[in-house]
Amino acid sequence: MILYSIVDLHALTIPRDAKVLQKSKVEMTIILMACGIDPKKCLIFEQSKVSAHLELSWILSCITPIGWLSRMTQWKTKIQEQKNIRSIEDIDVSSGSDLGLFGFFAYPVLQAADILIYKSTHVPVGDDQIQHLELTRNLAEKFNRFYKENVFPLPQTILGM
Repeated sequence: MILYSIVDLHALTIPRDAKVLQKSKVEMTIILMACGIDPKKCLIFEQSKVSAHLELSWILSCITPIGWLSRMTQWKTKIQEQKNIRSIEDIDVSSGSDLGLFGFFAYPVLQAADILIYKSTHVPVGDDQIQHLELTRNLAEKFNRFYKENVFPLPQTILGM
């Protein structure tokens, strides 16, 4: 069975209007169905309806070094686009910048939880997500090593076009 998750928790990494979020979830479901997703062979679900996503995300965040997250290319690119910001300490949250929000900084951990919770072995990603999948593998290795058990497989990249 192929799983399609409407990742509504990821949409919360920066503040959004609740009505817009609800509408977006419905639209995404319609788009997936219009693409020919066969509900008899696939499962479409809302990420937020499966509490284990947040539970595993918390567990993984407790073992994720801040340095690993601060080296994420997408994060660094966003930082470099801003004037006078060289590190996390330079971010002025009062300016309204989303860069200072923890959800924006730590969403790769939630993404790792999304992948690992289903013990995925292969994950389709675009170029911009390769580093996040590497983080996922690193977290799976760290978790497995700590508990001395292979709980999570190390997912392989399927590079999208």
